[in-house]
Parts: sequence; structure tokens; C-alpha cells
Amino acid sequence: MVLGLDKRAVWAAFPLLGFALGHFLDKKETERMSLFRDKSALYGRPAGSEDKPPSW
Repeated sequence: MVLGLDKRAVWAAFPLLGFALGHFLDKKETERMSLFRDKSALYGRPAGSEDKPPSW
């Protein structure tokens, strides 16, 4: 028993903590990758469309 919790409670919380950490990291990666939106050659806009707003 650690801090008043038995092993079953710790093992039940472990997957939830892993999910929360993964979700947080995924959101941060999405924020980071949004900096590159419409700037790569694959998703670039055709020439002459500078007056149009970005796609997002």
C-alpha cells in the first residue's frame, strides 16, 4: 500500500495516465505541425493565389 492506495487502484489508474500523456503529446504535435501548413511543396498553393486566405 503506497499513499493509501492498493495495487489494484494503481494498476487501474496507470492506463488512464498513459492515455492522458499520449493525448497531450498528440495535441502538442498537432500544434507544432500546424506551423508548416500550406508551406510544403506537396500542399502548396498554385502561383498567383497570394490574395486568397490560407486554407485553415
